[in-house]
Amino acid sequence: MTVQNSNRATGAALMFIIGSLVFIVLTIVAKCVITVPDIDADPGALRSQALAQLRTTEHTNLTELGWADNARGLVRLPIETALQITAQAWQNPAAARADLIAREKKATAPAPTRPAKPSAFE
Repeated sequence: MTVQNSNRATGAALMFIIGSLVFIVLTIVAKCVITVPDIDADPGALRSQALAQLRTTEHTNLTELGWADNARGLVRLPIETALQITAQAWQNPAAARADLIAREKKATAPAPTRPAKPSAFE
C-alpha cells in the first residue's frame, strides 16, 4: 500500500466519521425541535379547535371595522353599517350604479408600483 492510497483511505474514513456526526447532530436537533402529535390525540378535538378559531376570525371580520387592503384604501365595514350605507346609496339608482362601477375599477386595479430609480447616466 502506498502513501497516497493510505491518505485516501484515511481521508475517506475521516469524512465518514464527520458525516456520521453531522447526521447524528441533525437527528437530535430535529427530534428536539419538531413536535409530532400523539398517536392517541383526538383529531376531532383538533378539528373543532380549528373550526372555533375560524369562526372567531369570521365573526371579527363581519362585525368589526378594519382594513381589507390598506395599499388600495379598501376598508372592511360591519354588515349592519354596510347595509345602511347601501340602502341610502341606492335611493338614487343611477348614482349608486356609477359609484359601484367606479369602486369596482378601483378594487380590481393593479397595486401601485414603486417608481423606478433614475439611471445614473441621466
